[in-house]
Amino acid sequence: MADLAALVHAIETGNRSAAEAETRAALDAGVDPRDVLGAMTSAMDVVGRKFQDGELFVPEMLIAARAMKTGMAILEPVLVDAGVRPEHRAVIGTVEGDLHDIGKNLVGMMWKGAGIEVIDLGVNVSAASFVAAAREHDARLVGVSALLTTTMPNMRGVVEAVHAAALGSLVVVGGAPTTPEFAEQIGADGHAQDAGAAVDLARRLLAG
Repeated sequence: MADLAALVHAIETGNRSAAEAETRAALDAGVDPRDVLGAMTSAMDVVGRKFQDGELFVPEMLIAARAMKTGMAILEPVLVDAGVRPEHRAVIGTVEGDLHDIGKNLVGMMWKGAGIEVIDLGVNVSAASFVAAAREHDARLVGVSALLTTTMPNMRGVVEAVHAAALGSLVVVGGAPTTPEFAEQIGADGHAQDAGAAVDLARRLLAG
């Protein structure tokens, strides 16, 4: 029987080759793919907590997330064949006028690690594009990122457009210049100061 603890360790330490090997070994040994996904999710939970506690920093989180992504590339087709699909979907993107994507990419990978299907719209995304994607993918979450203070006002337009479309989607915002107070002012459904917090926030909102 493959050792899922080894898979967890590989992801926590960002060892991509080990994550790939342990994922394959687990599946070859007949481990339920849902258990393999659970191991990956628990690993990313540990990474998120360590980041919030100041034990890890952005580079380490990115390395861990990429290791998880390597394993997921092997696992996802098996999950699909087994009829196992994420319960929730999210669309994510950097707001119109802003081309920064490191934070957005990290949140997207962390959400995937939490078992959420993520549709990444990229950067410089208009409010209309957020709405169209949320409608097309029946997304429960819409994640909007900004790094520039000059593009923060565009977040309000996204929040208003998504809510006006009455899709039932919840809009969460984040990025270095954003604050919980700002999120409240523009009517967002939540704010996360970092990728670890974004996972906790997503879980709270999706459980509501």
